[in-house]
Amino acid sequence: MPRRSSGSPPEKADLGKVRFSAVTRKTRTNFEGLFEAQGGPKYCWCMAWRPLPGRREHVQHAELKRAMMALVDAGTPVGILAEVDGKTVGWCSVAPRQTYRKLSSHQDDGETGIWSIVCFYVPRGLRGGGLAAALLDAAIDHAFAKGAGVIEAYPVDEASPSYRFMGFRGVFIARGFHEVGMAGSRRHVMRLER
Repeated sequence: MPRRSSGSPPEKADLGKVRFSAVTRKTRTNFEGLFEAQGGPKYCWCMAWRPLPGRREHVQHAELKRAMMALVDAGTPVGILAEVDGKTVGWCSVAPRQTYRKLSSHQDDGETGIWSIVCFYVPRGLRGGGLAAALLDAAIDHAFAKGAGVIEAYPVDEASPSYRFMGFRGVFIARGFHEVGMAGSRRHVMRLER
C-alpha cells in the first residue's frame, strides 16, 4: 500500500457503498479490469507469493496472468475485490496458506486451517481514504466464513521502504492480530485466531 503522491488528495470512496466479493470465474472480468487499468499491478498479477514453475525472474507478465487465471478457473481461492457503484476499486489477496509458497522460514507446513493475507491493491487516487482497512475487515470475515481457524499476515512498519503492499502492522494490531515472529528483516508475522 504505497503512499499517495503529495500532489493529489485522495478521492474518498463512500465506504458505506463498498461491496466485497470473492474472485471467481463469475467476477474474473472485474479482477482483470482492476489489474489491467492504468497504474494497476499487471506486472505481478499477485503471483509473487504463489508457486510458479521454473525460475521466477524469467516469467513474463502474460504468463503471470495466465497462471493466476488458471487458479481462478480451477476454483482456487485467490482473494477478494472491493466494488463501489459497479466499479472495482480494490483487491486483497487472502487464501489458504497452502496455496502460497513458503511465506516465512519458520512456517510449520503441518498446521492446517490457516489462511494468509499477503497483498492489498488500492488505486493511487483512492489511497488514504480507509479502503485498505475496509478490505482487511472484509478479508478477515471472508477467511473465517470459509473455515479459517487462524488468519496469518505479514505486514510491515509504516516506515518500511519495501513490502508496503502487504499492509501496515498498526492496522492489523488494531484488529486484534498479534505478532508471532518475523519473516525476513521487515515483515512481521501476525496472527488472528477465531
